[in-house]
Amino acid sequence: MSLNKDILSIEILPKKTKFAYGFGEFVHIILSNVAFAAITFYYNVKLGLNEQLIGLAWLIFAFWNAINDPLFGFIQDRTKSKWGRRIPYIRFGAPIYGILFILVWIPLVDITNEIALFIYLLFILFTFDSIYTIIGLIMYSMPAEMVISSKARANLMIYGSIFSSLGFLVALMLPVLLLTGSESTSVDPTFLIIMIIVGSVCALVLFICSFYLKENKYTQLEEPMGMFESLKETFKNKPFLIFEVSIFCFILAQTILTTALFYYIDYILKLGGILALLPILIFFAMVLGFTYTYSKLAAKHGLKKIYIFSLILSGLGFILGFFIAWSLIPAILAFIIIGIGFSGIFLTQQALFAETIDYDEILTTKRRETSYSGVNALITKPAISVANFLFLAIISFYGFQRTAQTQTEAAELGIMIGFMILPALFILISALAIKFFPLDGAEWIQQKIELKKTHDEKERAYLAYLKEQGVL
Repeated sequence: MSLNKDILSIEILPKKTKFAYGFGEFVHIILSNVAFAAITFYYNVKLGLNEQLIGLAWLIFAFWNAINDPLFGFIQDRTKSKWGRRIPYIRFGAPIYGILFILVWIPLVDITNEIALFIYLLFILFTFDSIYTIIGLIMYSMPAEMVISSKARANLMIYGSIFSSLGFLVALMLPVLLLTGSESTSVDPTFLIIMIIVGSVCALVLFICSFYLKENKYTQLEEPMGMFESLKETFKNKPFLIFEVSIFCFILAQTILTTALFYYIDYILKLGGILALLPILIFFAMVLGFTYTYSKLAAKHGLKKIYIFSLILSGLGFILGFFIAWSLIPAILAFIIIGIGFSGIFLTQQALFAETIDYDEILTTKRRETSYSGVNALITKPAISVANFLFLAIISFYGFQRTAQTQTEAAELGIMIGFMILPALFILISALAIKFFPLDGAEWIQQKIELKKTHDEKERAYLAYLKEQGVL
């Protein structure tokens, strides 16, 4: 058994590949999270589109949001090119990603016409999400393809988690710093200039990273499944379905957190400028500070236990926040606890997802990362629309008025219920669901050892094929 474990322990990725993955995650998260976190607040408060139309746009968009992921995932798994199955989409999709990001903030319609602005918001949600999906499916599933052992994945996810956390930090800092704390509801031209720079630079970095990422090109020799057969086999994967219940609930909580943060800082803490960044900086200091600790704990105790612990800790942090985080100093304590919890979640979540793909390969003998990413998104991405709708519905019910600089006590209570209680509820349900996740323990480790041997055989067969074709 110790010799077999050595097979997994020697799995090593070059540092340039790890950094390419990390920087790719960094810019991908900046582009996607700046847009999706701030778009509701931006179109509501800055551009003047009412809450009901924004909520309706999110619900209409949810239908496309649900079907585009499995569709793109299926196409990507069937792609064959000299660059591989994944790399071309990142390399040639990067410029489109940057352009559409810029168009999020510059409506090409008369913003005084609510119907035109509503239609433009729908257009942006549909198009920006499509390129986000194409890139995101690959970035989310890359750890499953790049390495197989839990140890190697945990090591890769140190890079992923640190760069992702930095990406989330920048993605929240920029709009909070530039959109909150002002009595004016008009758009600052400086904000638009910065968004143009961010979109351009991030697209360039993503393009460069595509030259250093690693994928298993031998998978192009496998005969891909048909779309309906692929979906059927995916839904036979019980560990994957359990994981999906958990991550659906977590995404509800995470989306509410990023959307409601602007309302919380502007109307509850009433902070502007640098002070508005303090809760965010505290949160991400905890995320970054505990990443290495969680990587060691995951190696010792397993991904599942650390994921459950992190979810419960975050949920308790949100509950505490509802009672104490009505002013800055007590809010810092709540954000410390939530940040420590999220550090473990960020480190382990993608690695757990990769375990379900390994299990599928054992069942089907095929490697289907982006098909799984697509179905994952089919199930979970509607949570983004539901979360935005729920938060907007709650604050509207409690009397939120976007034009009022000072909200009523009832409206403030509504913001706090939406910002703290809803995420706590969803995160604790997420922890309960993952308790039933079976891919853990000695028997699973042995199955992964055999899978690594299979991968090595496929790699040798692919190299022999290239030699026969005169490529090597």
